Amino acid sequence: MGFQTEFNSVCKFKSEQELYELLEYGRGKMVKKGFRVYPTGEMVIAYSPENKAIAIVKIVASIAEINFQGEEVTQVEMELMRRLTEEESRVQTALAHEMFFGLLR
Repeated sequence: MGFQTEFNSVCKFKSEQELYELLEYGRGKMVKKGFRVYPTGEMVIAYSPENKAIAIVKIVASIAEINFQGEEVTQVEMELMRRLTEEESRVQTALAHEMFFGLLR
């Protein structure tokens, strides 16, 4: 059992439904496998399951627990600050691909 730290691409959604709820209602949550430490109170970029930068969100809560199936999970609750413009999304997506999602290392 250990904690993994998430700071930069912290809000990469694996589920289109979770992303939809955030964009539609202005608040949402995502569930990640494993215990993770998220920067509560910080604003970060949210990415779609396809690694496209979508919005700026504020992390309002991070809860690490063992669920009823015995799995270590972390729930991250967030608030939508604003959607990115097309230009902002393009630039941030390119940077994130180079820094986090690409396999250039």
